[in-house]
Amino acid sequence: MEFESVIGLEVHAQLKTKTKIFCACSTSFGAPPNTHTCPVCLGMPGVLPVLNKKVVEYTLRMALATHCEIAAESRFARKNYFYPDLPKGYQISQYELPIAQHGFVDIEVNGGRRRIGITRIHMEEDAGKLGHDPDRPVSMVDFNRTGVPLIEIVSEPDLRLPEETGAYLKQLRSIVRYLGICDGNLEEGSFRCDANVSIRPKNTQPLGTRTELKNLNSFKHVAKALDYEIRRQKEVLMDGGQIVQETRLWDPDKNKTTSMRGKEEAHDYRYFPDPDLLPLVIDEEWIEKVKQNLPELPAAKKKRFMDQYELPAYDAELLTSDRELADYFEKCTREFPQPKTVSNWVMGSLLGLLNAQGKNIEDSPVSAVDLARLLALVEEGVLSGKIAKTVFDEMAQTAKPAAQIVEEKGLVQITDTGALVDVVLKIISNHPGEVQAYKNGKTKLLGFFVGQIMKETRGQANPKMVNELLKEKLED
Repeated sequence: MEFESVIGLEVHAQLKTKTKIFCACSTSFGAPPNTHTCPVCLGMPGVLPVLNKKVVEYTLRMALATHCEIAAESRFARKNYFYPDLPKGYQISQYELPIAQHGFVDIEVNGGRRRIGITRIHMEEDAGKLGHDPDRPVSMVDFNRTGVPLIEIVSEPDLRLPEETGAYLKQLRSIVRYLGICDGNLEEGSFRCDANVSIRPKNTQPLGTRTELKNLNSFKHVAKALDYEIRRQKEVLMDGGQIVQETRLWDPDKNKTTSMRGKEEAHDYRYFPDPDLLPLVIDEEWIEKVKQNLPELPAAKKKRFMDQYELPAYDAELLTSDRELADYFEKCTREFPQPKTVSNWVMGSLLGLLNAQGKNIEDSPVSAVDLARLLALVEEGVLSGKIAKTVFDEMAQTAKPAAQIVEEKGLVQITDTGALVDVVLKIISNHPGEVQAYKNGKTKLLGFFVGQIMKETRGQANPKMVNELLKEKLED
């Protein structure tokens, strides 16, 4: 029997507000444990929550960016469960009346486009963080994260493959970063997801029994966990067993999922409207104001890059995956209006450098203007492409502009015909055997001669002139 997998994601994005969702405590990351707390986020008796307006505005941005219907009136609810990192004994979330529903995100996988439905987007507060002592049977709780604002983005069960899931997650992450509402940091947990996975016989409609996967804190882990869980469920069914509805943890060290607990249903949380919070009413004027301030989003920017700059889809996809990277490319292109050349350098030398140094584009040691000036030197014939890469590396290390490095190191490209003829004749004279082989038909040896000349001139000879002079002298 052939099976197909059915995947739905619950993505939590931590909003970049300065204060928490229902109190004035700071949301900054990395503070000493339990220093960003107050009676409200600790759930002390007699205190009342007050909704942070910026949280609502950020949620509206995401709802509009994902084509959701925004509710004129939504409500907060109490999600009741008992865990040491939840001081109130309940989490304030939204249930029956969320702020946004029925949206979608388009993704591209293997050259095709798919539309992934979004069931709902709702606001909620985060829980605290437990730390477990490796040497003693002791756990400690840090409540700094308690009350930090989240949006939960729940997809329809439209995903089928781990690759599609990765593309969807990356698209969502790109959107929240473009909107400026979340930094998308998986390692710090500000962008994380749980995956609901089931399988069913191909060409059937009913959904299979699902398991929920947790502890997915990187795109790599998501893909591996889904692949493992799909294979595990297939093996269970093929052996005549039944899938148990449960929550499972991904163990990256063992590359497997393990059972954590039985999967709760909505009624297990005993949702009810929060009596301390009024219904949230959003008028059309507010929605329109947020809509007018939305930035150009990744999909629209990608299309514009392909149309305006005539870039291939691959280049446009990569360059627009990050808002700051797209801005860098455009700034460089304004200074040096050859988009494909700029794209090649940004995707090659620049991103290679940043990856090696573990830096983001915002921290690039070579500015967009400096890169443009380097490319202009190549265009003017001052530098060869090979020497330009050496100059680029020097720029990254010293922060000096390209022109200064070229002057200090004497790297100007040799374009003097007389000087190049002398070098060409010298190389030909030193390799009579190769010359004869070339004349006998082994024309690929031209590359050998070019290499010898570049070595003799320390890479400063103009490659085009070298090729022309070599052919002329070898064919005399």
